[in-house]
Amino acid sequence: MSAGAGARTALVTGGLGGIGRATCERLADDGFQVIAADLAPDAARLAAFRAATGDRAIGFEAVDVGDPEACAALAARLQARGVAVDVLVNAAGITRDVTLRKMDPAQWREVMQVNLDGVFHLCRLFVGGMCDRGHGRIVNLSSIVGQTGAFGQSNYAAAKAGLHGFTMALAREVAARGVTVNSISPGYVDTPMTQAIPDAVRERIVAGIPAGRIGQPADIARAVAFLCADEAGYLTGVNLPVNGGLFMAG
Repeated sequence: MSAGAGARTALVTGGLGGIGRATCERLADDGFQVIAADLAPDAARLAAFRAATGDRAIGFEAVDVGDPEACAALAARLQARGVAVDVLVNAAGITRDVTLRKMDPAQWREVMQVNLDGVFHLCRLFVGGMCDRGHGRIVNLSSIVGQTGAFGQSNYAAAKAGLHGFTMALAREVAARGVTVNSISPGYVDTPMTQAIPDAVRERIVAGIPAGRIGQPADIARAVAFLCADEAGYLTGVNLPVNGGLFMAG
């Protein structure tokens, strides 16, 4: 799948994480100039990221997506370098799992600030340029939890469900300007979070997935790349489930 005309630039938040890094690699392989954005890592983590991504055209920018001033500073740095963001992939996310009765306001706010407010901050900063140029792709990483709920994740489920509502509204606003806005809802994916699940629990999870396996970050990255392609210009406001059949809806 080709990036299309010229070398377009993709900004991927949460770019050092499992799904984020796989997305950066896939988009770079598809011809995009890629900027991975994440919280400022320690030197060892950043070195590991660069070793894993090899000689692909992937740069790195530090940003806290939950901080509107940090997001504005990132946009200013890119503008000063003459970088126009053609593709925005909002993959940054956190969890603060606890039942609602035990959840404190900070655990609610932290999840909302990163998983939902961060998408607002970055879309607001970059969608105008996409509209002006007549082309853009925004992909927001939601979750199966936003469709089904999950025990101890009322904050995360609310943020991820809200994310697709945001996606549909923005899609309507910018469709006529050549900009698509879509979301992807992964199921269980083989990341450090799921690797920490006890083996017995993982076995029960896999037994409930029709595809018979937990997803790989590359499975999600392929879906992102599909929605970012020039050829996907007639797909907008879509929530694409990538969950091995764990949740199906008509």
